[in-house]
Amino acid sequence: MDTQCRVIFMLHTGLLNYLKLWNWRAFWRGFWSALLIGLFLIGVPAARPDTGSTDFRVLGIARDYLFDFVGWEAGVLLDKAANAAIAPQRYMSEEERTAYVRDYLALVDEIARLESEVNRLYVDPDVEDPAAATADLRARRDALRRQQEERQALAESIIQAQTSEMLAEYGFDVGGEVLPPVAIRFTRLPTILIVSPRDRIERIGAYPLRYGLTVEQMEAIEADVDEELDVSSLIVPLGGLAVWPAMLIETGYLPYTFEVSAHEWTHHYLAFFPLGLNYGATPELYTMNETVANIVGKEIGWAVLNRYYPDLAPPPPDYTPQPPPEPEPPQPEEPPAFDFRAEMRETRIHVDELLAAGRIEEAERYMEERRRVFVEHGYQIRKLNQAYFAFYGAYADEPGATGSDPVGPALRELRYYSPSLYDFVARVRWMTTFDEVQAALAEAHLREAGR
Repeated sequence: MDTQCRVIFMLHTGLLNYLKLWNWRAFWRGFWSALLIGLFLIGVPAARPDTGSTDFRVLGIARDYLFDFVGWEAGVLLDKAANAAIAPQRYMSEEERTAYVRDYLALVDEIARLESEVNRLYVDPDVEDPAAATADLRARRDALRRQQEERQALAESIIQAQTSEMLAEYGFDVGGEVLPPVAIRFTRLPTILIVSPRDRIERIGAYPLRYGLTVEQMEAIEADVDEELDVSSLIVPLGGLAVWPAMLIETGYLPYTFEVSAHEWTHHYLAFFPLGLNYGATPELYTMNETVANIVGKEIGWAVLNRYYPDLAPPPPDYTPQPPPEPEPPQPEEPPAFDFRAEMRETRIHVDELLAAGRIEEAERYMEERRRVFVEHGYQIRKLNQAYFAFYGAYADEPGATGSDPVGPALRELRYYSPSLYDFVARVRWMTTFDEVQAALAEAHLREAGR
């Protein structure tokens, strides 16, 4: 691991020197990228691994499926360096930049549509020769994929610039420069193996695995981890990953793209403060980090859309505290619509109760029963277990898998009482416990009562 980190650091140092020849803005972007990796390098322990630890045992089971971050970083950084040297987006008008991004994402959508059609024909039992039936579709898909690869770097640069401009307007700049710089790469994301104890819901491990694992491979890895460590595990897809540059899933949906870009940048930013430095140290800090990133992602994502793509902008985020909804009178003549969030919240609360009472097997049977209910209503959940809630319950800016977790509602309310998004982040970035969130919220209540 130490050698791999030094390779990444040397690549960033080379990029820094290369960009320094062009302009000071590029120089500082390179400087901060090198600093990010340098801090990571300093934090790499040199001690011998603990062969009895959860990490060592899980990595031993999944070693053939781990994601190659060093190879990915090397390729991306070279590509980013070449594009930064030219920076053609600086010579485009705002109308040209937004049109270019729209066209690029429309291209991504068309590639996905063709890929879906190819897959459908391959699994159709009535198609005798799927290779022949899909030849034209695959040729068209491959031609569009080459166009996408040619246009990707410029589209990413425009998205980075538009996101940076809004972050600067919201106060996240130092001398006119957003630090660390916004950097993204559209890519096929790794999956992630989440591990939780069986007797409680808590993320005790997260291990990136390579893209494209089959269901059979995922099931086999999970079964081996569960049996070997007596834990609950689950392999889940990712929408983004806060390495630098941030990994973003290939999608043509523009609102999602800007929201996740700002979300992942928030993790980069918080890495320089106690909140981010303690990411994952406790379940509460994990949830605090993800919830803050979600709040920033939604607000900055909306701001970018409202400025540059107003036809796609949803209503702005609203964090007004809401009283608990009063139960509606039953209407037996019409069965109620299936509310995923309400049903999942009910599931999580009951699971927490069963686990707190030590009824682990009963909780696991209940989760499987509930999973079948969700599947019957069109929600294709492959596995519902403690690891599922440990992962999805961390994104607590909206209710659902969080159950009765108080972290999300408290942070949403603290954002409501904060004068601005920057003031909110500037306060929570120094926090290392949920008690500090509650104390800040109590102060906000006192100020509100004194008005």
